[in-house]
Amino acid sequence: MGARGATRTLLVMTRADVPNVTVSVDDAATISGAAPSGEPVFAVDGVTVAYQGIPAIADVTFDVKANAITALIGPSGCGKSTLLRSFNRMNDLIVGAKVEGLIEYHGVDLYGQGVDPVEVRRRIGMVFQKPNPFPKSIYDNVAFGPRLRRNRRGLDEIVERALTRAALWDEVKDKLKESAFALSGGQQQRLCIARCLAVEPDVLLMDEPCSALDPIATARIEDLMEELRQDVTILIVTHNMQQAARTSEMTAFITTDVGDDGSRVGRLVEYAETGTIFTTPTDSRTEGYVTGRFG
Repeated sequence: MGARGATRTLLVMTRADVPNVTVSVDDAATISGAAPSGEPVFAVDGVTVAYQGIPAIADVTFDVKANAITALIGPSGCGKSTLLRSFNRMNDLIVGAKVEGLIEYHGVDLYGQGVDPVEVRRRIGMVFQKPNPFPKSIYDNVAFGPRLRRNRRGLDEIVERALTRAALWDEVKDKLKESAFALSGGQQQRLCIARCLAVEPDVLLMDEPCSALDPIATARIEDLMEELRQDVTILIVTHNMQQAARTSEMTAFITTDVGDDGSRVGRLVEYAETGTIFTTPTDSRTEGYVTGRFG
């Protein structure tokens, strides 16, 4: 069953956190895998992320629409990637990182007591800036997550479906046992997307997924995002204004405030429909950034 309309459990566990491993629990609280019409996937309220007590981004509040592509834009160092990682608790893996405020996922506090970050990361997958396939075959890369979940039945079908959804099946179906490193950069990035899709996520977080790719590979990833948004909510960090304008429905502009003491902290300036951000923003800082006058 796909993410849309599926009912899954947000795990309540005490086991140690092992990234990308999922274990089911019968008596865990259940929540819907798809937001009811009009309800956000994420509700972010007053979120601050600090490293070693120093805020990198502060007091962020906005909602993320279901089955939409939301772009996070802003100058380098403003905290976009830090904010993105907070949506699937990847910051938990960074020593000294602390998230304050509220991030609700389908109404559940992601940082609430008893919420298992491993299950959070299964439902909310992440694609990084540079392709990071495992040193395994193409097949084993995609099968990695289902195998860890002890989901071995129908594994061939799971792999084929994930690669098909990632628009890669036709290119690799005759070389599934070959090393993932034999693929081009764009193919490796789609393989990493397929690896995420194999465990049926509800959300994909994409941290500059096209920054290392050529224009043709970038276009393929953008086309893929448009197809996936039918079933998956996507948040993307990008420095490419054209990409944000082409692909997203909602855009959040984040910039860096510099204090009198030289301290720097990222703050959300404006969040609106992408057309509004790029044509009639309400804040002069947004207009200056999207028109290239600064940043």
